[in-house]
Amino acid sequence: MTVSSSFKQYARIFTTLILVGTFAKHAAGQHSPSQPYQGKIGRNLAETKAWWPEKKKAPQNAPNVVWILLDDVGYGAISTFGGLIKTPTLDSLANNGLRYTNFHTTAICSPTRAALLTGRNSHSVHMGLFPQTAIGTPGYDGYMPLEKATIAEILRENGYNTYAVGKWHLTPPSDATAIGPFNRWPTGCGFDHFYGFLGGSTDQWHPTLWEDTRKVEPASDGKHFNTRLADKAIGYIAEQKTVDASKPFFLYLTPGAGHAPHQVAREWSDKYKGKFDGGWDKYREDVLARQIALGVVPKGTVLPARNPGIKEWNTLSTDEKKLYARFMEVYAGFVTQTDYEIGRIINFIRKTGQLENTLIVVSVGDNGASKEGTFVGVVNTNDPAQTEAQRLQQNIADINLIGTEASKPNYPLGWAMAANTPFKYWKQDANSEGGTRNPLIVFYPKGISEKGGIRNQYSHVIDILPTTLDLTGAQVPSIINGYRQEPIEGTSLAYSINNPASPSRHVVQHYEIMGSRSIYKDGWKAGTLHKKGEDFSTDKWELYNLNEDYNERFDLADKNPEKLKELRELFDREAAKYNIYPLKDGTEKELDYNPLYQRNEQSATVFYPEAGEVFGIASPIVPYRSYTITADAEVLKGSEGVLFALGGRFGGVSLFIKDGKLQAANNTGAKLTHLVSDKPVPAGKVKLKYILTYKEAKEPTDAAGTQALYINDVKVAEAPIVKAQANIRNTDEINVGKDYITQVSDRYKGPFAFTGKVNSVLVENSKDQPLSLGSK
Repeated sequence: MTVSSSFKQYARIFTTLILVGTFAKHAAGQHSPSQPYQGKIGRNLAETKAWWPEKKKAPQNAPNVVWILLDDVGYGAISTFGGLIKTPTLDSLANNGLRYTNFHTTAICSPTRAALLTGRNSHSVHMGLFPQTAIGTPGYDGYMPLEKATIAEILRENGYNTYAVGKWHLTPPSDATAIGPFNRWPTGCGFDHFYGFLGGSTDQWHPTLWEDTRKVEPASDGKHFNTRLADKAIGYIAEQKTVDASKPFFLYLTPGAGHAPHQVAREWSDKYKGKFDGGWDKYREDVLARQIALGVVPKGTVLPARNPGIKEWNTLSTDEKKLYARFMEVYAGFVTQTDYEIGRIINFIRKTGQLENTLIVVSVGDNGASKEGTFVGVVNTNDPAQTEAQRLQQNIADINLIGTEASKPNYPLGWAMAANTPFKYWKQDANSEGGTRNPLIVFYPKGISEKGGIRNQYSHVIDILPTTLDLTGAQVPSIINGYRQEPIEGTSLAYSINNPASPSRHVVQHYEIMGSRSIYKDGWKAGTLHKKGEDFSTDKWELYNLNEDYNERFDLADKNPEKLKELRELFDREAAKYNIYPLKDGTEKELDYNPLYQRNEQSATVFYPEAGEVFGIASPIVPYRSYTITADAEVLKGSEGVLFALGGRFGGVSLFIKDGKLQAANNTGAKLTHLVSDKPVPAGKVKLKYILTYKEAKEPTDAAGTQALYINDVKVAEAPIVKAQANIRNTDEINVGKDYITQVSDRYKGPFAFTGKVNSVLVENSKDQPLSLGSK
């Protein structure tokens, strides 16, 4: 054999080895790093030993898991914890499971949800407040770290199917469009399927919905949102159990209830006719007695004084009492209807024969009862230009609208106080038990020996994830989706499940929301209720011994300054560890949230009818900046319909043709104005334009500019416009050629599709124009 032939032969062998090795490496690359390829690769199948990696499987008989998170429901609202709102489904779960009486959330929704899903503190996962109020610091940027995976990602790695149904409110606004990115949508955070809404709230009669990452077309069947959620959850479970009944599932069920808008059919609200006529003072007394009898509040507990600004019920006028009672009737009906729909899901799991092997964890609220309803309540709008007296009179006139699709109600603050019985204050107040204390129910027939037991151990929302892992036997992989995982920060409650006397293991916990902050350690608590706009260094701290003073009635700051100093220093250490600083309350002039709302900071966007619905985040319209909407259309004889619509009944702008005239509707939520062309729209290709131009104004109520209509660049209408323009949110829908969900104008019924042809719509803002009075 010559040197040349030997070299060629060795080269062929070497090349073959490389190819075989590459194939083997590629084949192994199809599998998890923990399962290296264990077969044998030959030149042909006869010489090859095939191998398949073992599929991810949950432990045998691993339980299904259901997490239920209600919204804006206080400690003293539902019958399960002594409240007057009937919740028979939750009563049954608690009576056959456990009530945890010392459970805490973060005092507001997005931080609670981020902490719940990750088992880490909210600032630690960059969700110190909302995604839409993010700033460029680790505690508040709104992008949950991929190194801190969600429960869905963990359980999916342990062989579970995972479903999220309801409210999300964890996606950065700039990502919340049909083009993503989707890695911080539910399906990017470990859920196989998602059905619900991305924002903080939605209309219960006309919800803005997504399934997975696609927009759900509005339905006209009149179903309430809670019913839709139950239908979808049951459908997901039915599909999964049909395909593989042995495989466990994880359901994350998060209704919009009881967050505003409080909307429900009269058949539910009328169940409470007259039940709240005694008012919030009597409610608190009655509920406290029930709570003590039930054992969820210690004997001897005394109600704190009314929260500042809350009037004694007996001093109210007859009209006020009637109005306020109706607000609470609707809220109660809303929560009871939610309980009924939860019951449908529970009953379906029972139908499949798997309820005994299902772990159900219910957090009755993501914070205390809402403080956002004003002292007189809200029926349709909380217009800052209105005085409380004006809003009250408007509410009295609109009392019959409360709960209907023509309303967007939230109850007055007196009921928020009452729903938090026996604690003081409410949602957002991270220094108070009224802001952070919520009922917790744990139901697990296979794992709980005592039915209807009471557990008083201190716990926090970050504890639910490790508790679930302990009870299911699931393990946290060291690497998930390529990211090495950081430690879970919560403390499992599994130790307390069958040991009611066991001492608390979660002994230190911090809280902070918009500058209000507190620190808990071993029954002692120090906190401060920050006043917006004031210097944080001047905040007055209070001190309470919760071991002796259950509902924070006696401030010990002056009597025990050393303990206060100790706890304040502890808060500083926790703040440094968990990204709590810098403190902010939303009033800072340096804050600019516009980058969150302006994709690529575009000053102009072209919208096409073929795109379907997109959302307000994609709109270049910025509050208090002038803007232009130009529709390129083809009009036939008799054509009518919507050319462009942004928003809906509770705020938005619409350009449409009706009765042959070009019209624009500008809806502030409090006031709806129309502009109509003085001549008809001609047939053929046309350019139809709406221009809103602002000028500086001394007062927000001044006429602050003009609005005008143009047909083919000829002005056909003009009128003044006041400072309060259409209320446009990042979650509002944008439609070309129709107006879906709820309609901006009352001059047409949706979708009022255009009967001509809309080629495109150009929306532009005056990017270089300084923001006018009242803007930030």
